[in-house]
Amino acid sequence: MNRRTFLQSLAVAGAAMKAPLAEAALPKAKITRVRIWRPPDLNQLFNQSNMLVTVETDAGITGIGEGGAKDTLEQCAGHLIGKNPFRIEAIWQEMYIGWFYPPGREKIHAVGALDLALWDIKGKALGLPVHELLGGVVRDHCECYATGGARREGQQAQRLSLRERARATMEAGYRAFRMGAGDTQMGERFNTHERVRKVAADCKEVREGVGPDGDWCIDFHQRFDYSDAVRACKLIEDYEPYFVEDPVRDEHAHQDLPKLRQMTTVPLTHGEEWGQRYDFNKLVENHDIDYIRATLPNVGGITEMMKIAAICETHAVGIVPHFTGPVATAALVNCLSTFPGPVIMEYNYGGRPIAHLPECLDFKNGKALANQRPGLGVTIEPKLLTQIGEVTEPGRRNVFIRPDGSLTHW
Repeated sequence: MNRRTFLQSLAVAGAAMKAPLAEAALPKAKITRVRIWRPPDLNQLFNQSNMLVTVETDAGITGIGEGGAKDTLEQCAGHLIGKNPFRIEAIWQEMYIGWFYPPGREKIHAVGALDLALWDIKGKALGLPVHELLGGVVRDHCECYATGGARREGQQAQRLSLRERARATMEAGYRAFRMGAGDTQMGERFNTHERVRKVAADCKEVREGVGPDGDWCIDFHQRFDYSDAVRACKLIEDYEPYFVEDPVRDEHAHQDLPKLRQMTTVPLTHGEEWGQRYDFNKLVENHDIDYIRATLPNVGGITEMMKIAAICETHAVGIVPHFTGPVATAALVNCLSTFPGPVIMEYNYGGRPIAHLPECLDFKNGKALANQRPGLGVTIEPKLLTQIGEVTEPGRRNVFIRPDGSLTHW
């Protein structure tokens, strides 16, 4: 190839590259309205809220998010009005630092809901799923576990024994069966010292149910004092749990988990009630836990989730996100499909359709699948929702701006 032919080939290649880039260029857009919707099956627990939020733009693109409560969403939404929706990090930072106190777990949940909607807008504007914006998928699917077990046709799960439920879960294609620790009826007395022996017996039965090649996990639900948590972990080591979740009280976790790590060989996970990376980073850096329970929108959305994922990747710690709402779970598939470390997701809808979400998470044979729909890949049916809030005016803007235009705390 001579010099002229080579230069001509570069010019042709350059023109070919410019066309898709031009098509993919982000339009000029401003956020004009945020609306808050109550679904027909509203979950009143804020950390599992399935409240829906839509963020509208003057470019005709609307993003969908999930989480928060009416008051926290309205307060945070004021930071979005009039902004460029594609400057997601800048909006996130302003929502975080624009008030006198940094957001607690309730408000960071609302921040996360709005952040999901912003990523949905950006993906729709570019015609790409969010996982492509985050670097592309690294796994064929996200493995899932079922809390309480999968159901066999014509049978009620509660009528099956632990062994039968565990076996049915494996047969349904899930990676693992998940159980509680010595479950009993609400309000009944719970003797933690005695329940440790019941936990050990239940775990033996579940191991038999999943078989030698199956996996199972157990949630201690922070029910045990530290000494009983140690006893329980040591008693079930031979049954090889995939992980033990929330073995100690949340308030004591940073003190107790490092000690527990030295006392047992079972894998440990913690943090479904936590917010941002500051809650997780020391335990992850010191390898005191094997997985974290960080989830969406609880940590503050995709923007914060990917920073937490980077810490986990750095220290070879896996992510086992807590199940929240269906839209947030669809967002998790977009995020965690791009995370190269170990992932297993909690999913309890079992593939059942959700009337107000005609398109949501793609799920089959116990596995959550990434799809190619733009944004989060979610659509809503407004007729089945009740609008309970609307924000169209800018809110508080208490920030200082550095000479380069970035934000700093006021």
